[in-house]
Amino acid sequence: MKKLIPFLISSLYATTALALDPFVVKDIRVEGIQRTEAGTVFSYLPVKVGETLDDEKAAAAVKALYATGFFKDVRLETENGVLVVTVQERPAIAQVDVSGAKEFTKEQLKDGLKAAGLSESKIFDKALLDRAEQELKRQYFSRGKYAVTITTTVTPLERNRVGINFDISEGEVAKIKQINIVGNQAMSEKDLLSQLVLSTSGWMTWYSKNDQYSKQKLAADLESLRSYYLNSGYLEFNIESTQVSISPDKQGIYITINLHEGPKYTISDVKLAGEMLLPEEELRKLVKVKPGDTFSREKLNESSKAISDRLGNDGYAFANVNAVPEIDKEKSTVAFTFFLDPGRRVYVRRINVAGNTKTRDEVLRREMRQAEGAWYAADKINRSRERLQRLGYFTDVNVETPAVPGTTDQVDLNYSVTEKPTGSIMAGAGFSSSEGLILSGSISQQNVFGSGNFVSAQINSGSVNKVYSLSFTDPYFTDDGVSRGFDVYKRTVNTTSLNTISTYSTSTLGGGIRFGIPLNEKDSVSLGLALEKTDISLTDSASLPLKNYVAQFGNSASTARADLGWARDSRDSLTYPTAGGLQRIFGEVGLPGMDIQYYKLSYQQQYLRTFAKNYTLLLNGEAGIAAGLGNKPLPFFKNFYAGGITSVRGYRTSSLGPQDVDGNSLGGSKRLVGSAELMFPFPGLTTDKSVRLGVFVDGGAVFGPDDYQGRYSKVNFTDMRFSSGVSISWFSPIGPLKFSLAKPLNKKEGDHTESFQFQMGTMF
Repeated sequence: MKKLIPFLISSLYATTALALDPFVVKDIRVEGIQRTEAGTVFSYLPVKVGETLDDEKAAAAVKALYATGFFKDVRLETENGVLVVTVQERPAIAQVDVSGAKEFTKEQLKDGLKAAGLSESKIFDKALLDRAEQELKRQYFSRGKYAVTITTTVTPLERNRVGINFDISEGEVAKIKQINIVGNQAMSEKDLLSQLVLSTSGWMTWYSKNDQYSKQKLAADLESLRSYYLNSGYLEFNIESTQVSISPDKQGIYITINLHEGPKYTISDVKLAGEMLLPEEELRKLVKVKPGDTFSREKLNESSKAISDRLGNDGYAFANVNAVPEIDKEKSTVAFTFFLDPGRRVYVRRINVAGNTKTRDEVLRREMRQAEGAWYAADKINRSRERLQRLGYFTDVNVETPAVPGTTDQVDLNYSVTEKPTGSIMAGAGFSSSEGLILSGSISQQNVFGSGNFVSAQINSGSVNKVYSLSFTDPYFTDDGVSRGFDVYKRTVNTTSLNTISTYSTSTLGGGIRFGIPLNEKDSVSLGLALEKTDISLTDSASLPLKNYVAQFGNSASTARADLGWARDSRDSLTYPTAGGLQRIFGEVGLPGMDIQYYKLSYQQQYLRTFAKNYTLLLNGEAGIAAGLGNKPLPFFKNFYAGGITSVRGYRTSSLGPQDVDGNSLGGSKRLVGSAELMFPFPGLTTDKSVRLGVFVDGGAVFGPDDYQGRYSKVNFTDMRFSSGVSISWFSPIGPLKFSLAKPLNKKEGDHTESFQFQMGTMF
């Protein structure tokens, strides 16, 4: 006959337990298990066959079995010296289903449930179910759907299993109805609200989602407010509290921010102290704050970083620079002392690269500006990372500088990269207001066999320009970075569809070799030699100068073209530049001994500067001059043109400059173009860098050779055309787009204007 061990429950939950007479366990039997192995139960029992079971071991056994989470009831019984363990298993989850979800896919929600510990084949637990519901709500709250309701149904199934279904009623997205800022006196509420990403509903919030509350966004906005005040002199600024409330219908969010501004502080003195390894005069040039300035945390941090980076360039990798304040609350002034602790000078023992499963090590190492065995130089390490990023082979490049164990003056450089596909096969279409539909296709590999070499074949078909080309480039033809490339191309120009240009067509077949020579990190020289054969075809409506040229020199010509250029590129980005500049000179010469002899020289200067955080000023100027050589005129198909979305907006493409008697543009031998454009984020999309608005003023003209008749025969600034307007640049999913709406400012008789212009597939 079985006897229930009397102390079972009381030993677990009471301070006083009934005593058990210890007995020797002759055998152990487990009853009630369906899925759990008997061995699992045995492993948790603190007593084995032949050992004595007392009340302490029995209590420990019950606790251990409950703790597994497999059982919802555990009993210990004895039968003639046999310990009988009777359990009742918790049911297993046979299936998990989600219904009613629209904001998320079922897979996304099930992944969240799995992260919360609820998934098929797991043991069912009510507490776990509650956590799963909260996880689902959390996901919906992150999308602003605070009215979401979740109905959970647990259905018993055969073999002690259950099915769980979450029926979701998502509700509508809650929108921010009001943001109140309390306590501001020096700053207007309008200025403070402009610092926040979160906003009330507006005409672009359907896209930005900034009218949907997010705890993370609010935290970032509070830090933006703090930075705004601290950078404006309010040293004692503090955000005292924030309140977020939701309307009873859970559709409206109300945010209140309580802040304390405090007085505005000015800087009374700036000192340098500590171990100054550099001349104090040089260090003071790195300090961006001076007595009399309004306190700015941003400038203070920039000063500390600039000094630390400067010491890092000399090998002091762990330099520490702290700005210690001395506050005078009565006068609302603060003095700062920069304490310099350079630490030990260290050198780089070894450079390691990881993650490049395809790209050869040598391709990465040749971009390194920091050398092994040399003193640590922060600027060279950062430049190495930038050069790796600019290769275009990697989605991410990280660098770490761990200290070498057992040393105090050595570090290793560990560069880790994440490779991305570098080959592409593309087929696409673009549209230009000047050329109409443009069909294009290309196949390219930027990193052939991991060697860093570039190969591409391209087709670009437009109504005006058609290009077919094959190119190969070795960026490290020599160890010191001289590149070599080969090109074979066929280029066709047909101006028939451009109503503003005298009609002609040319077909050029050519091939050439080119070299690129880096002079330093920003400057490079390019040179090349190409052989070209050009066939010319004129229509009956072609202008007289074009007919005279063909009559004198024929409709077929060969050219040996030499190219030479220099460029300095300090822009911070090739796709979204906000600072730096570009300066380049490019010349091409048709060499003597061939049918066509000429020179063509172009110069461009571009300058970018960002101010007020999100506003970028772009200044661009271009000038060109060309002429024939060897007593031959400049071939008309080498003329310069201006007008259109890439030069002077508001005027039709290539329409500016000398014209024939029918009003068609002839192009010219001299070109002058300039632009000033202020670019800023699209309203409501301040954090989205893919869309930018701009306001601009363009100016430019083309001037003909001296033998051109009428206007524009010589450079005359009164012949310049100007325009102003607005632009939109968008890196869209289908490619870069550019739109402009411009108004000519000094239109004259015979000018061809075009207010709205757009282009797909290229950006200025």
